[in-house]
Amino acid sequence: MVRATIRILIPPKRRGEVLEILSSFAERSRFEPGCISCRVYRDVEVGPVILLDQLWKSGEALECHLQSEEFRKVLLVVEMSLESPEVRFEEISRSSGMETIERARNAHAGEG
Repeated sequence: MVRATIRILIPPKRRGEVLEILSSFAERSRFEPGCISCRVYRDVEVGPVILLDQLWKSGEALECHLQSEEFRKVLLVVEMSLESPEVRFEEISRSSGMETIERARNAHAGEG
């Protein structure tokens, strides 16, 4: 799996427009082959910050997405950023859920 994130600082006047564009983009991206999830977040501490967070089954699926005409819209939005965007691609070899918390909590409980 590959996680792709883009963090941008948007001028307050453009925030509504950018959220609308990225929300529409995220909705369509979820139907692309290899897309596990695609979400848009607004930072509650730094209001003008918007984060696009995507999870892909493979690097190949992500690469096809990055070459798409649809992703071009994201690049146009990124150009609106007031500072250099933070762009990250992280390969995930393993993931887990609640069981990790339960295992840690149970191990700690056994010590006392």
